[in-house]
Amino acid sequence: TAAAEAANYPFCTIEPNTGKVAVPDERLDKLAALASSQKVIPTQLEFVDIAGLVKGASKGEGLGNQFLANIRETDAILHVLRCFDGEVTHVDGSVDPIRDADTIETELMLADLESIEKRMVGLVKKSRGNDKEAKETIALLEPVLAALQDGKPARTVEISPDQETLWKQQQLLTSKPIMYVCNVSEEDAATGNDYTAKVEAMAAEVGAQVVIISAEIESEIAQLESKEEKDEYLGDLGLEEP
Repeated sequence: TAAAEAANYPFCTIEPNTGKVAVPDERLDKLAALASSQKVIPTQLEFVDIAGLVKGASKGEGLGNQFLANIRETDAILHVLRCFDGEVTHVDGSVDPIRDADTIETELMLADLESIEKRMVGLVKKSRGNDKEAKETIALLEPVLAALQDGKPARTVEISPDQETLWKQQQLLTSKPIMYVCNVSEEDAATGNDYTAKVEAMAAEVGAQVVIISAEIESEIAQLESKEEKDEYLGDLGLEEP
């Protein structure tokens, strides 16, 4: 949102920023016309923006992983990766989106690993008392625990259809689908660059999607009121509104 702080120093985001975006759907308009609806309310996507994780966050580095509770209930995770050069401060002192993505994924896996290990203690005690749900949860989490210990995210573990409901209840961070969002400079918004090419190759290996944006351009567009102004601005940049 426009109120979200953006500053040239690490961890300027302390509290999570949230924003809701309406999702237009032509089918909804047709249904509204058929039903003579007086008001049409499209579904919305809610985005929760937390501060980036640094290496060692799970052990308290930077601001630690205190933000992760804010995204446990989300349906997917978007990794916003810096893919532009310039004077904007980077906590690691250099631009490397692959390293950044690996850092984030590693810290999320460590957070899941710690969470499961703590829960297993109580689950084992309950299972000894013939608690059916505890036994089912242990059977679900044991292969996940093994995968995490092997450096693999929870999403790589195959879950049977009858385990889906219990699986969602676990709220594991690395069980969620991911998308990589490459933040590029204005001049690279239309074509991408060497950094985004590397991200696309990495995403292809893990079956993830990639989106290329320029936060600078998006910020400018957000300040324009009419669609005509936005179209004209994008046209001047050689871009089209999706």
